[in-house]
Amino acid sequence: MPDAPRDRAAGLSDDGAIRRVSRRAFLAQSAALTVAGTAAGAQAPPPDSRPAGATRLVLLGTGGGPSPKPDRSAPAQAIVVGDAVYVVDCGNGTPRQYVRAGLGFPALRGVFLTHQHSDHNADFGNLFLLGWTSGLSHRVAAYGPPPLARMTALFLEMQAYDIETRIADEGRPPLAPLIGVREIREGGLVHEDAHVRVTAALNVHPPVAPSFAYRFDTADRSIVISGDTNVSDAVIALAKDADVLVHEVLYAPGIDRILGTDSNARRLRQHIIDSHTTTEDVGRVAAAAGVKTVVLSHFVPGADPTVTDAMWIDGVRKHFAGEVILGRDLLVV
Repeated sequence: MPDAPRDRAAGLSDDGAIRRVSRRAFLAQSAALTVAGTAAGAQAPPPDSRPAGATRLVLLGTGGGPSPKPDRSAPAQAIVVGDAVYVVDCGNGTPRQYVRAGLGFPALRGVFLTHQHSDHNADFGNLFLLGWTSGLSHRVAAYGPPPLARMTALFLEMQAYDIETRIADEGRPPLAPLIGVREIREGGLVHEDAHVRVTAALNVHPPVAPSFAYRFDTADRSIVISGDTNVSDAVIALAKDADVLVHEVLYAPGIDRILGTDSNARRLRQHIIDSHTTTEDVGRVAAAAGVKTVVLSHFVPGADPTVTDAMWIDGVRKHFAGEVILGRDLLVV
């Protein structure tokens, strides 16, 4: 069948005859079918046990490292405050996880990158692009270390054809003005609005620098995202008396199994040890900060069936007496 004209889409009537519908009607129908298909085919997110109106933490992705994982999406978190959503990190798959969590793009108010590793920024541009095709029409502040501004400009250049086509064909507003890039190079207050106050602290993730942890203080809750880090006094200070600390975690005995006989194994092993936090040290950090709850995420190794849930938690428990939650994708805390 020849391609439909640019501004029309072909379809079939009940009697099998070809009919023509406007492109915008076709897009609306497609969106409805996509939502219905997602609802029918995707696993529903875990139930939300938080009281109505309370600040919620949604773990969009909990895997660690750049390789895709069969059971965990790449690192990303959403903090939901009233009718506002703030996303921390945008690993591969974040836009889909955002939708699976039942979050709407018109609610997006801020995006924060902890550092510029691909498992944390691969879908930064796509979160805006795909959000823009799903109702995002207002400016959203985007924070992160350099070269965030250059990355954003290059992404917009790469997708210029698609963006320009959709502006002309679908009547969408220009995308570039909706991304309010703000590069940060040091700790301190980075964002404040009617919903939340966000403070950053430099963490320890060699050789990547600067690399950040973020604290979100709302009317009813304080939530800290560690980012990728080794033990950090600055993160401990940032998390002082917080309600929730989401901390990356390393099960050290599992490193050699994931590296195997890689010719670069020794160097990779040293990088992992230097730039991540063991289960025992996560417990020490949580105890020193006096947090109420620690949520384990960014699991390294991320796809080793021999590392059980108990192995992740037991090391933390040696030094921390508070609540320990084993993170999983789409968990609401």
